[in-house]
Amino acid sequence: MLDLLDFGLNLKALGIGWGTLVMFALLVGLLLTGMPLAMVTLLVALLFAVGWFGPMAVPLITSRVYSFVSSFVFISVPMFVLMAAILDRSGIARDLFDAMKLVGGRLRGGVAVQTIFVAVILAAMSGIIGGEIVLLGLVALPQMLRLGYDRRLAIGVVCAGGALGTMVPPSIVLIIYGLTANVSVGDLFTAAFVPGFMLAGLYIAYILFRSYTDPKVAPPPPENRISLSEHLPLLRGLVLPMAVVFVVLGSIYGGVASITEAAALGVSSVLIIALIRGELNYRMLQDSLNHTLETCGMIIWIGIAAAVLVGVYNLMGGNRFVSAAILGLEASPVVIVLVMMLILIVLGMFLDWIGIALLTLPIFVPIITQLGYDPIWFGILFAVNMQVSYLTPPFGPAAFYLKSVAPPEITLKHIYTALLPFIALQLLVLALLLFFPPISTWML
Repeated sequence: MLDLLDFGLNLKALGIGWGTLVMFALLVGLLLTGMPLAMVTLLVALLFAVGWFGPMAVPLITSRVYSFVSSFVFISVPMFVLMAAILDRSGIARDLFDAMKLVGGRLRGGVAVQTIFVAVILAAMSGIIGGEIVLLGLVALPQMLRLGYDRRLAIGVVCAGGALGTMVPPSIVLIIYGLTANVSVGDLFTAAFVPGFMLAGLYIAYILFRSYTDPKVAPPPPENRISLSEHLPLLRGLVLPMAVVFVVLGSIYGGVASITEAAALGVSSVLIIALIRGELNYRMLQDSLNHTLETCGMIIWIGIAAAVLVGVYNLMGGNRFVSAAILGLEASPVVIVLVMMLILIVLGMFLDWIGIALLTLPIFVPIITQLGYDPIWFGILFAVNMQVSYLTPPFGPAAFYLKSVAPPEITLKHIYTALLPFIALQLLVLALLLFFPPISTWML
């Protein structure tokens, strides 16, 4: 490999301050060209490794790659992705949505409430966000629009409900956080339990408030009650998904299985249910496996690239520079955490959550520990922050997921406008968790 230093590219001469700015500018500039995040991150990491240390630093990159992909807990990620793919391609989720009529059937705004309950159960089964939003966009959104629900409320419920997968265990976001921050994923799941359901409860409260204060927002409930004979088929659609939730979360919280083992049990349970329902076939299984490979391939490549970049930056002294800059602020620890939250929110407008996690957490978590805070608590703050990032423009992946299956007359502008009240609710929960940490830590 050519020695870039021979060509006058001595990046070390910039110093760590200017080097940080140049690195960030390169990342943003290359991303604006449309290049994939993994390729951009690897390119910048390679440039700074050779330009700062010389060609002999290249082997350091390969060592970082192995350390990321060799974690046993990481195996749970493709398992949960596979669960979500099978749920998406079977009728389990649709039957679950119909079964939730038992919960919201007698309420004004009942279908919207029903959608939130389905979102929570789906999140508790697999923890995948994108597939859940698409599924709810295909099942719940057309029904709400047909019944006369306010378009903004219907859109907001689907996107915000689908994004609950970042909070409700078994969340992929929390798994990646646990791997990156080197903390117990089981403790993260325990800590996320109350905040996740609190956020879902606020969504339901908002739906009911809007529905009963403004009759034009949601139609009245149907006058005809569901008969007992109609209850039984609906219950069948509820029992099997709840069994999967019990197997996955029950085995984790009960100490019976690790996160990875629980993920394997979940996949086995979903496969058995699909077989019982007569929906398991070669084509469905092949499509599910292909989707899993594509999704996990993306996660692995972004993870490898981010791990390499962070490794190079730390060797440059970047972690010490950022830590000194943040801790050098003449402010209280709470203000420092607020600055971190602001940085995460801004990054969430432009970057994928995986890249944000792997780029920022190796720097932020040691600072949090040094300030005397619990990294488990910070993990819950991070998860809520990433949920906000799913909804906030201009990136806002939830909007693009829904746009792919929404009616043509619904534009991205309509979607982003509809998400504003739900973003406010997410920020409210973030503030409550920030100023009242026991909300998330009392179960530990």
